[in-house]
Amino acid sequence: MTTKPNLIVSSLDADRLDALLASPDAKSFPGRNALESELGRADIVDPEDIPPTVVTMNSTVRFKVDGSNEEFTLTLVYPKNADSSGHTISIFAPVGSALLGLSQGDEIEWPKPGAGVLKVRIEEVLYQPERDGDLHR
Repeated sequence: MTTKPNLIVSSLDADRLDALLASPDAKSFPGRNALESELGRADIVDPEDIPPTVVTMNSTVRFKVDGSNEEFTLTLVYPKNADSSGHTISIFAPVGSALLGLSQGDEIEWPKPGAGVLKVRIEEVLYQPERDGDLHR
C-alpha cells in the first residue's frame, strides 16, 4: 500500500475552499468527495507558516515526467480562474485536488490522454503567494 504524502494547507485556502464546496455550484462537482477528503487529512496552518516549497492556491509549479526530460508548468487556480490556455489547472480537477498541499519532491500520478497514467514529480514551486507575502490574494 502506498502511503499518501503529508499535506499542508493554509487556513485561508481551507476557508475559501470550504465556502466553495458549500456553494450550490459545487454540488455537482464530481471530485467533491476527493477534495473534501484531502482537506480533511491536511495539516491546516496560518498562511504565514506555510513552508515555501508547498503548493497552495495560485501557486505556479514546475513538474517533471518520470523517466523523461519532459517538463511543464501549471498554476493551481480556483474554478473561476481556470482557462483553456494550458497554463492553469482548477482545484476542481482531480489532479488539481491532488496537488494542493504537496511539496517539492512529491510525486503524483497524472492521467494521460486516452488511458493510463504518468508519474510526475513536483520539481519546484516557482511562485507561491504566501512566500511572496501575498497572503490575501
